[in-house]
Amino acid sequence: MAESKPTFYITTPIYYPSGRLHIGNSYTTIACDAVARYKRAMGYDVFFLTGTDEHGLKIEQKADKLGMTPQAYVDKMAKGIKALWKKLEISNTKFIRTTDDYHEKAVAQIFQQLQDQGDIYLGEYTGWYSVSDEEYFTESQLAEVYRDDNGKVIGGKAPSGHEVQLVHEQSYFFKMSKYADWLRNYYQEHPDFIQPASRMNEMIKNFIDPGLEDLAVSRTTFHWGVPVKSDPKHVVYVWIDALSNYITALGYDGQDDSGFKKYWPADVQMVGKEIVRFHTIYWPIILHALGLPLPKTVYGHGWLLMKDGKMSKSKGNVIYPETLMDRYGLDALRYYLLRAMPYANDGIFTPEDFVDRVNFDLANDLGNLLNRTVSMINKYENGVIPAFKPGVTDFDKELEAVSKQTIANFKKWMEELHFSDALAEIWKLVSQSNKYIDQTEPWVLAKRDEDQEQLASVMAHLAASLRVIAELISPIMTHAPKEIFHQLGLDEPIDLKNLDIADLPAGAKTVAKGTPIFPRVDVDEEVNFIKTKMTTNTKAKGRSAMKAAAEKQFDPEETNLKLTKKEVRFEAFEKIELKVAEILDVKKVEGADKLLQFRLDAGDDGDRQILSGIAKWYPDYQKLIGKKVIIVSNLKPRKMRGQISQGMLLSVEHDDGNVELVTVDSHLENGLTLE
Repeated sequence: MAESKPTFYITTPIYYPSGRLHIGNSYTTIACDAVARYKRAMGYDVFFLTGTDEHGLKIEQKADKLGMTPQAYVDKMAKGIKALWKKLEISNTKFIRTTDDYHEKAVAQIFQQLQDQGDIYLGEYTGWYSVSDEEYFTESQLAEVYRDDNGKVIGGKAPSGHEVQLVHEQSYFFKMSKYADWLRNYYQEHPDFIQPASRMNEMIKNFIDPGLEDLAVSRTTFHWGVPVKSDPKHVVYVWIDALSNYITALGYDGQDDSGFKKYWPADVQMVGKEIVRFHTIYWPIILHALGLPLPKTVYGHGWLLMKDGKMSKSKGNVIYPETLMDRYGLDALRYYLLRAMPYANDGIFTPEDFVDRVNFDLANDLGNLLNRTVSMINKYENGVIPAFKPGVTDFDKELEAVSKQTIANFKKWMEELHFSDALAEIWKLVSQSNKYIDQTEPWVLAKRDEDQEQLASVMAHLAASLRVIAELISPIMTHAPKEIFHQLGLDEPIDLKNLDIADLPAGAKTVAKGTPIFPRVDVDEEVNFIKTKMTTNTKAKGRSAMKAAAEKQFDPEETNLKLTKKEVRFEAFEKIELKVAEILDVKKVEGADKLLQFRLDAGDDGDRQILSGIAKWYPDYQKLIGKKVIIVSNLKPRKMRGQISQGMLLSVEHDDGNVELVTVDSHLENGLTLE
């Protein structure tokens, strides 16, 4: 009877399908895929889960804006994410969607169990809510607050920078406070539970020490979610619904829980640092209340940033994985993302760094090593790899020692999720192998009959080193390792667990002429290409609009931005931020003849409301829906007629006194900033 393999369970966060995923989102999934492939190569039975978080107010709003049902919208978005993961060659075992029937049934049952045992109670909630973050905040937690003339808080921004709105509704609450002491003790007894360790310190200092508050876990202001069994007007809020996917995907609380019994608890749950709190405070408390073991490790990685901060469509600094993959290959993308992100810290993407990695790490170092080795084996050994003989020269011994150390260190770093360090370790062997060629000078050995045995040893050592390198990079790259083995005439890697440089099979036949696996690219051309893909194609239109605005006068007393012929200092104008926004809805403000209330999409991960005194000129204001306009997006919001106005609309006043909104082409993306 075959010996059963040890199990390993790894999860990505489930992605919110409200927009296209960029390279920062892709990092997490590629990192988890590398771990899954590594563990399989080490002999583990791996279950690798990813998926989509498909309920909530933002989804309901997005679907409504597009004239779709929420289900049709998430079906389309999930299909796109699955296609992206396939293109990135993600080897996930399962893709869960929170709209899957089995998940919804299990969530309803989990909520009911927690309610029945007294961990969930009904109450009233009043507080600030961010649609984009799907999170509640107290006034003290807001990063910025807006006040009226009397000093009353009328709005603000969450720590993420997203706008918040005041919410008052009946809600079910989970007794988080009940478990605060237990969680603190659990942290102390399991110091490796949260990685890196700095994240645990953040959780204690920022959330546990100030006092853990009970958590609102239901909503009544939208319907796109899992209904509470005992009170269907409530839907289960995201943190029970979404977090439970990690166990429902294995069959927890379903008809077949064999997967749950086999794989839970998870070995690694990988998330971005912005959602560490939910996975290391809410999630462990929910599991503990259910009587279930906790995951062994929650790893909160940093962000992949641009020079000017986080990626944002409105900044024009977003880069998508398809862009890099289609031009430079999947391996270049996967390698770069895992190499560029340091453990426990943020990484910074620049076009220059990406192109340098392609040219130097991949083309010069690894690609050239393979090309030289295959060429020399063909030239000096008739294309046949000689038998490996350890320690013929001191140079051989040094290469063998570096190989042994590299294998050990690579495994250590992969086990500890230090992907950048693991790759750096492999490149030590790449570097030593290139140095080995210069040390041994095969072209000199080939000229002397007495050095033929040493020449054969050099060729065998180079082939053996490349075999080790190919096996080590196979969890990260999916194409280059296969090509290295093909060009060397060797079988593909099968046993990373017992990898040894001395295990090179003799007699393999190399290809007649190897093809470069990573061709060099032109630096200037490729840097410009990437920069072009990161910026908008509307700069010409944007500059002309900005020039026009710079020649006009901004009247802060009006509810729209009039363009007049008065001068304004450029220093003052520089502070104005103009964005493209789409009108989603418009209606009259009750009790105000002049005011129209606009709901707009300005790329803010949440709708924006602006009041404008142009009702006189737009009696058929419903015809404005779908138009794209220019807004002043960085004005301090103010309260008018009991409503918050978050910006101003750009308009022109004709000679006859009529006012007309400035509109732009429909193909321009919402949120683009005019320059």
